[in-house]
Amino acid sequence: VQLQASGGGLVQAGGSLRLSCAASGRTLSSYGMGWFHRAPGKEREFVASINNSGVSTYYADSVKGRFTISRDNAKNTVYLQMNSLKPEDTAIYYCAASFGTGISPRVRDYNYWGQGTQVTVSS
Repeated sequence: VQLQASGGGLVQAGGSLRLSCAASGRTLSSYGMGWFHRAPGKEREFVASINNSGVSTYYADSVKGRFTISRDNAKNTVYLQMNSLKPEDTAIYYCAASFGTGISPRVRDYNYWGQGTQVTVSS
């Protein structure tokens, strides 16, 4: 499956962005999906995940209450709505698909990765 992330950009602190992850090659309904980010000089970190049906979600503590992950299996797309953005949210954001249908926060549980989209939050 090929994943294409989009929707990043430059936004002021307190603003919002919605990231999209469009899949091709296979239907996403068989995969658990996750969003991760990598800030400059840091390792890739978990942001949010959603199971294959969209019923279960899981968030990093740093984004709880601000970010919402969702999916539209009919459109083969996963979203990350990011509100109340902070400068520390600045990073490259990656979407990923897991053969497991759950909500793992672990990088090693994901089998396919998109190319990433840059999110920059100015203070």
